[in-house]
Amino acid sequence: MMIYSVRGKVIHTDSSTAVIECGGVGYACRTTFNTLQAIAGKEEAKLLTYLSVREDAMELFGFATSEELEAFKMLIGVSGIGPKAALSILSAMTPSAFALAVATGDTKAFTNVKGIGGKTAQRISLELKDKIAKDTISVRGDSGASLTVSPIAGNNASEAICALSVLGYSQGEAAAAVGRLDPTLSVEDMIKQALKILSGMR
Repeated sequence: MMIYSVRGKVIHTDSSTAVIECGGVGYACRTTFNTLQAIAGKEEAKLLTYLSVREDAMELFGFATSEELEAFKMLIGVSGIGPKAALSILSAMTPSAFALAVATGDTKAFTNVKGIGGKTAQRISLELKDKIAKDTISVRGDSGASLTVSPIAGNNASEAICALSVLGYSQGEAAAAVGRLDPTLSVEDMIKQALKILSGMR
């Protein structure tokens, strides 16, 4: 069984759960502080979901954005990180901040989260950063000009592209979006603006 998303009336929320009623059935979705903020005050909402099936339990997790869902799935793929820890991390930081922390190796961003120690933070950074291709990439932007970016160069654009890759976008998509932005922007602003561009492309 796979539940891709739930859309319906918000009938209950608490510090870690949102209940969405669909067709007379209330789906309890474990979620993050950021998602709870996004749906606060709304009568209806849509959450993208992830169904965790274990021998002793089935749990549904719901997220307001595809970026947050992607970050959650990446986190629970790290050895030693369960759904509870992943929700704690994504409650403490936005998906763009999470991606930036991974791309730049900022383990302190993770140790600031309650329950996440130094070794766990290093594991998150190493295991997820290793999933990002480090080869130089070349794509064509809207102007038709070739844009070449090396993710290991250390500049704002390359760090933003690495961060977007963490969120599940291909490096071609990420580079095309970042290539349309002002190169003097901060990495955080580049990620935020690129996410807006990419959400309009999909």
